[in-house]
Amino acid sequence: MATVIIGAGIIGTSTAYYLSESGIPPSDIHLIESSPELFASASGYAAGFLARDWFSAASSSLGHLSFDLHKNLAEVHNGYEKWGYSRSTATSLAETIGDGEEEDWLGEGTSRAKAAKRIAENDDTRPVWLAPKHGRPDIIDKGDGTAQVDPYKLCQFLFSECENRGVKVHQPARATGVTRDSNRALSSIHIRLTQTSEEYDIPCTRLVLAAGAWTREVFTTLFPGSKIQLPISSLAGHSLLLRSKHWPPPSSTAFPQSSDFTANGSDALNPSYKGQPPCHALFTSENLPSASYSPELFTRLPSGHIYIAGLNGDYPLPSLPTERQIDPEAIAILKTTSERLLGKGEFEVEREALCFRPVTNRGTPIVGPVKRGKEQEEGVWVAAGHGPWGISLSLGTGKVMSEMVEGKEPSARIRGLAL
Repeated sequence: MATVIIGAGIIGTSTAYYLSESGIPPSDIHLIESSPELFASASGYAAGFLARDWFSAASSSLGHLSFDLHKNLAEVHNGYEKWGYSRSTATSLAETIGDGEEEDWLGEGTSRAKAAKRIAENDDTRPVWLAPKHGRPDIIDKGDGTAQVDPYKLCQFLFSECENRGVKVHQPARATGVTRDSNRALSSIHIRLTQTSEEYDIPCTRLVLAAGAWTREVFTTLFPGSKIQLPISSLAGHSLLLRSKHWPPPSSTAFPQSSDFTANGSDALNPSYKGQPPCHALFTSENLPSASYSPELFTRLPSGHIYIAGLNGDYPLPSLPTERQIDPEAIAILKTTSERLLGKGEFEVEREALCFRPVTNRGTPIVGPVKRGKEQEEGVWVAAGHGPWGISLSLGTGKVMSEMVEGKEPSARIRGLAL
């Protein structure tokens, strides 16, 4: 019988990707996506920052697994060229670095740097695009445990691989109900195509809810009488995609290959191997008359973009991600911060965006069966609530979800992420 995954964002698509490698026919895997535009929220508009050990105990094993899967996937499929995978130097400018035990720094409005466990010794590494008046930031990680991707391109790669393998995609479509047999086991899910109003049933015995910020709404629609509640809500965040005059530097600028690197394996994924400057993640703080927040800036290669975000707000969740309404005041604040950090007149804005991240009160995702105490929705799993770490934890989440659905022991310790 089939497995249905609701949500074709980074988590749902990663689950389909690894499930299609498990030995079951890919044609028995179904991705349901309600949005007419793929990756139109957090999956496509996130920062794309990856970390290996910036997580608390509950998520640490999943963080390790996912970071290693990201690196391995990039090695096998030329991730540098296809989705901009590269090691990244994480830095902090006038910030207090935490001890790695800060679970809900996003909800508290502080910096992601609170999740870092250590500061490496400072060296001469400095973002070439950072305005000279700011001096040299502190180094959090030199790239051994941090990396960068373009999340939209990574999503495109995973989705394309799923389609090429034969995974069935239903889009735009909504799941409107489920059917159970006489033993209360899941037997089918009812689908409605939103553009044609065509309706049909997909026979299935396994259902994965991975609809991001919309996961709770999907669950309530499919199981209106359930005594279980999914504690997943939405936190909106604006971002800008910038093009700086100083990033990447002119090709004449010398960035010699380190003697520590070879042309094999992950070493070839480091920008310095190709004579490019290293990518940077910069965490800082901003106190403006209109807002106090913790900006985050991330550089990308080979595209040459700089991404800035960190300004979050309580905006209503739209019915579809394509119905989002960007707040001009939030964009103006981000532009002001960009001018302070990069220099006035030193960059152009290529994209303004707003996305909705799924968050939980505890600050960690929910990964596992829909079960709480004696109550359970048989045959139903949930993978949502990753907050700002959705891209970083995506591959690991997809891997362990595919294993749990198949009744196998998961590759990471995720007991602390249960509902």
